[in-house]
Amino acid sequence: MKYISTRGNYKKVDSAEAIRLGMVPAGGLFVPETIPRISEARIENMKNKSYQEIAYQILHRYLTDYQAGELKEFISKAYQEDNFPVSAIAPVKKLDADYFILELWHGPTAAFKDMALQLMPYLLTKAVTKCNINKELVILVATSGDTGTAALEGFKNVEGVKIVVFYPEDGVSKIQEAQMTTVEGDNTVVVAVEGNFDDCQNAVKKVFGDKDLNQSLAASGYQFSSANSINWGRLVPQIVYYFSAYAHLLRENEIKMGDKIEITVPTGNFGNILSAYYAYRMGLPVNQFICASNENNILTDFIETGVYDIRRQFKKTISPSMDILISSNLERFLFEITDHNFEKVKKWYQQLKEKGKFEIDSHYQVMIQEIFTGKFADEKESKTAIKNTFESYNYAVDPHTAVGIKAFHKHIHDKKGENLFPVIIDSTANPYKFSKAVIEAIQGDIPEKGDFELLNELKKITGMDIHRCLKNLEAKKIRHQRVCSDNEIEKEIRDILDINQEH
Repeated sequence: MKYISTRGNYKKVDSAEAIRLGMVPAGGLFVPETIPRISEARIENMKNKSYQEIAYQILHRYLTDYQAGELKEFISKAYQEDNFPVSAIAPVKKLDADYFILELWHGPTAAFKDMALQLMPYLLTKAVTKCNINKELVILVATSGDTGTAALEGFKNVEGVKIVVFYPEDGVSKIQEAQMTTVEGDNTVVVAVEGNFDDCQNAVKKVFGDKDLNQSLAASGYQFSSANSINWGRLVPQIVYYFSAYAHLLRENEIKMGDKIEITVPTGNFGNILSAYYAYRMGLPVNQFICASNENNILTDFIETGVYDIRRQFKKTISPSMDILISSNLERFLFEITDHNFEKVKKWYQQLKEKGKFEIDSHYQVMIQEIFTGKFADEKESKTAIKNTFESYNYAVDPHTAVGIKAFHKHIHDKKGENLFPVIIDSTANPYKFSKAVIEAIQGDIPEKGDFELLNELKKITGMDIHRCLKNLEAKKIRHQRVCSDNEIEKEIRDILDINQEH
């Protein structure tokens, strides 16, 4: 399996090289040259397999330059009981007939990013060895909350790696911020950025393409890589849990092999739903994807109109991990939809850079709408979804999952009696990460208590155990207090690595 650039500006590379680089140095993202297919018989047989066995079946088709023993070892270590204490790894919770929640938050930081970021350090460090690189990796991460936490947890104390995380100073929850600023590990650095997530992400992408900085980096014995979903090594493990969820429905006789399902994904950067789309292209029977957005509903507008326009107000919401206007992985999706037409993709993203918008051809829009629908939920609707889900099913969800639930209900309302399919809704974070919003949604007001005290308050309301990573979080020492503006990120990196312009 070879990997190519979405903009046709780089040579074909093996998966290890794509993972090591993170993104295409000249701009663009790596994608597999072809998408492997899995037969119905193999998919049906997954109902008899563990999560780890399913993971190997998916990953070895994409990571063909990794040996079978290497992949099996990495999978075993990543999804061990210490990291995921539930045997299913990504359990499926049945709420009602044909209505299922895919719980992706049982990992060490209580968010779906753990599903990939517990495996990715093994893939990346082995990639460095395979590519005969003797430089220390500097992993740059722009985060809207959960990616940074999961990446820090996955890469802390990994030899030969330094990880630097940038997050919007007022754009994450207090719990998310505390998880990052208290993280241990001699190789971890966390920086608050005066701006929003898009400011962080754009600045980090610019750094990747900065030739002078990369030369200084190389001269000092470093090389950049990424743990964001722009890195294929972050994206490919996420394909696994969609096959695992389908296998669960087969095993429980909720569906028969070949029955189509629908998948609802609350998303901002388009990575999680893109993983589901890759699963579909591999053979997973899917009728439609519901792309769920919060009030920063740029993806909803794009799916409806074919116009991607970032010239709009950025809104801070109770679902901060989705407060994004530039959805990086949409580029990969457009590359696939256009049958690898890199000229089209390059033109659109040049227009986005110059004009703040682009519009795809109408026949591509039709193709997208055949398999995708876009829905969004505002804060009031999200809170109502939290309240209704708890009252109807005694089941607590976080605000991001609530966006997915509301989007799905809007979707079935619009179908007006058409045949409905079993739906899997991604639950992307443990509700305790957003206790304040969840409590307010359920009971209408918030006790006058601090964010950490509210963890116990939510436990009184729901009876649900507090996630292990959040217990005693407030007592941990704050180890990271760096702050910079978005136009100072290069300077900050030079300071962290102790490199200057003269190198």
